[in-house]
Amino acid sequence: MKLHLQDASNTHLFTAYDADFVAVNGKRYEHSLIVLPERVISEWQPLAPDVMTAEHFSALAELELEILLLGTGPKLRFPSPRLMHALAQQGIGLETMDTFAACRTYNILAAEGRKVAAALIL
Repeated sequence: MKLHLQDASNTHLFTAYDADFVAVNGKRYEHSLIVLPERVISEWQPLAPDVMTAEHFSALAELELEILLLGTGPKLRFPSPRLMHALAQQGIGLETMDTFAACRTYNILAAEGRKVAAALIL
């Protein structure tokens, strides 16, 4: 699916996605990544929600966010609740959804100027 953007204004937004990739401002990614309005972190390791560790969530908690959108691939898969402690301590909201929904939701929140990140497992 292609998404059309009217004004990117230096914000990283999803411009396309499919089952095996996402595109951020036209650049294609085929591996897990984190997208924030001001940057893309392409060196994110989890390959599936069930292999995520507390360290993965601790690293996400350091990003100074209001909300984290966790995209878990084509199906909604919740990570273990015990792993989310670091986010709760920082007051960061977590929404888990399939990757396509995370891309769409991220674009809306980023366009509103919110402190949001999309952590996508591809």
